[in-house]
Amino acid sequence: MHKTKKRLLSGIKPTGDLHIGNYFGAMMQFLEFQKNYESFIFIADYHALNQVKDPKKIKKDSLEIVKAYLAAGLDPKKVHLFKQSDVPQVTELCWIFNCILPMALLKRAHAYKDAVAKGKSVNMGLFDYPVLMAADILIYNSDIVPVGKDQKQHVEMAQETAKRFNNIYGKTFKIPEIMVKQDVAVIKGLDGRKMSKSYNNVIGLFDSEEETKEKIMKIVTDSKRPEEPKNPENCNVFYFHKLFSPKSELEKIRKRYKEGGISYQESKEILAKNINKFLAKIRDKKKKLDKNENYIKKVLEEGKTAALREAQKTLNKAKKKVGVI
Repeated sequence: MHKTKKRLLSGIKPTGDLHIGNYFGAMMQFLEFQKNYESFIFIADYHALNQVKDPKKIKKDSLEIVKAYLAAGLDPKKVHLFKQSDVPQVTELCWIFNCILPMALLKRAHAYKDAVAKGKSVNMGLFDYPVLMAADILIYNSDIVPVGKDQKQHVEMAQETAKRFNNIYGKTFKIPEIMVKQDVAVIKGLDGRKMSKSYNNVIGLFDSEEETKEKIMKIVTDSKRPEEPKNPENCNVFYFHKLFSPKSELEKIRKRYKEGGISYQESKEILAKNINKFLAKIRDKKKKLDKNENYIKKVLEEGKTAALREAQKTLNKAKKKVGVI
């Protein structure tokens, strides 16, 4: 990897199957980032323990996410892809940070405040979540951390952690830059709400062609007849056409909507065909990866080696500063 590239860090929680909202909201950005940054991307399996208590699911979902990102085009020659739990130096650094951060700072974290407001039981993992994330970010000397607007606070807490440590022990940690992904749209689900597994309104990235078509055919529309003019901008079916249908075909469909002459049934059939065509390469590559577990292990092992090398250097520096080595 080219030494002059800035280093980018991001984590992905293994908490279920990926859908097209994940693809347009995150995966596409990582495919672009790998061209310009040295990327460290980790599967945040320790973070997922706050939500998932099923060990088989954690293990399975972690591998599925790796396969999904590789199928989408993530290049392991350009990206260090690894599991958070394979780098024990992160949890060791987390303890060092715990010893310098006040509880008042952690009580300001959105996830903690939200849980308390809803009367939920808060475990130490949830309370300490921002500190582990700070360790994730700072241990690799990250230059840039891309996040959505709702996650910005996590990186701000990592910045605060680095500043506090540097003030106490001398300059040690780089202050990472926050990259807020302003242009990433929230992808609508089949019912018009935000696409989310909790709403059961998703199109899975690796659904079969038949499953995809079945879901598309259930999209709710108004009751206008084929010959009646329709407003494409108010139509949930046309919304997906804008994501998946080729430009030349999209304009023809838009014209037929406005002038009348297309049924919602036909529009859905065209959409299902175009979605399945768009996802065909990703799905085919995923099927091949499903049969090549050794390759997945090799990718994770190479990513782990690179991550451990960087993490150990940073941890040693921090341990010397605090006086334990």
